[in-house]
Amino acid sequence: MVTSPDLIVFDVNETLSDMAPLGEAFAQEGAPAGLAATWFAGILRDGFAVTAAGGNAAFAEIAQDSLHRLLSAHGVTAPGESVERIMGTLKSLNVHPDVVPGVEALRQVAELVTLTNGATQVAESLLSSAGVREHFSELLSVEDAPAWKPARSSYDYAVTHRGTDPQKMLLIAVHPWDIHGAHQAGLRTAWINRTGARYPVYFARPDLEAADLPALAAQLTSVGG
Repeated sequence: MVTSPDLIVFDVNETLSDMAPLGEAFAQEGAPAGLAATWFAGILRDGFAVTAAGGNAAFAEIAQDSLHRLLSAHGVTAPGESVERIMGTLKSLNVHPDVVPGVEALRQVAELVTLTNGATQVAESLLSSAGVREHFSELLSVEDAPAWKPARSSYDYAVTHRGTDPQKMLLIAVHPWDIHGAHQAGLRTAWINRTGARYPVYFARPDLEAADLPALAAQLTSVGG
């Protein structure tokens, strides 16, 4: 059972940001739209690999370099210019439709912060454009932590920085690997399952599951009541 948290920690990429426009951005550069998902999965793979080896590379560095190589391999001419345009799309994404009402509702439940594998500036722009930046007391990034999520040290950084008992912190994410990492670090977890996907059996189960953020807020309001 999950008690009402004191602090809600949001993942940013895909959890808050709607990455659907990336497919069209790839198509406009003459690459398959489906390559966008391959690219993002590759960013995570390589970021996790750097973390496993004891490093902490910037999300943008991995994203740009891997994108250039991926586009070149798929025959895109002038890949450097395409990289700039696609990266521009990545940095100017909008939030999912449920984010604004969900954030507004969750702000009534607990204090809100973010913890992203990306840059703080990207989260700042995303939330400001959506008109919900004021609901977040702080935006945290693993750029200031020892390693990327899901390494335990990333969550420990958030716990120490905020001075909050991890059992009173709730991580919200769409990524099961993030849910698993936060669970291992002692945080409570909530999985947002917008697509009706099946949760991987090899990861720790989330404490809560909801189809969107307003539905999660309703669950937490019920718990708090």
